[in-house]
Amino acid sequence: MQTRGTLIRAAASVFDEFGYSGASITEIINRARVTRGALYFHFASKEDLANGVIDAQAEQVRVEPRELKLQELVDLTVTVARDLSADVVLRAGIRLAVEQGAFMSVRESPYMTWIDMCRRILEEARESHELLPHIVPADTAELVVGSFSGIQLLAQARSGRDDLRERVSTFWNHVLPGIAVPGVLARLDTSAVLPDESGSEPPTN
Repeated sequence: MQTRGTLIRAAASVFDEFGYSGASITEIINRARVTRGALYFHFASKEDLANGVIDAQAEQVRVEPRELKLQELVDLTVTVARDLSADVVLRAGIRLAVEQGAFMSVRESPYMTWIDMCRRILEEARESHELLPHIVPADTAELVVGSFSGIQLLAQARSGRDDLRERVSTFWNHVLPGIAVPGVLARLDTSAVLPDESGSEPPTN
């Protein structure tokens, strides 16, 4: 498991730097400091490695449970925005998702992990009566993931992602009024500051 983790991180650093097409097995082996045999023991191909990085990216993100499920959804996007600068596995997974046509079919889209995660949170929000009646969790989950993907690409081009958290906050300020019931909307924090950074929960009334 330790060797597998080392290979995932090494592959992530190469994919993040060169993209899928430009990445080489030799460079991944050199960065991991393992033998070619060790790599192929865990991964059958470069495509298999890319899928391993994609599968690992969601495991990097941890969001604290919140009273409001919609707040958890906001926190999820802010956490990803924060961690993209420091977490090479997460960053490589995002890049591979954008470049998915180079190595996988649409049916295997890496976006599905994030869409499913958002959909589950939104379904819990619906059960907690946080959503407006017309909101379909599956549709909204795709909107969130698709929007975040575009926002992070724009932030990367404009600022090297330095302002990504602020852009995510702006996104939620525009979107939440269209999905959250008024009583819940007033309690949501879109300031792009997470609980572990502020030292306390945001106001709930």
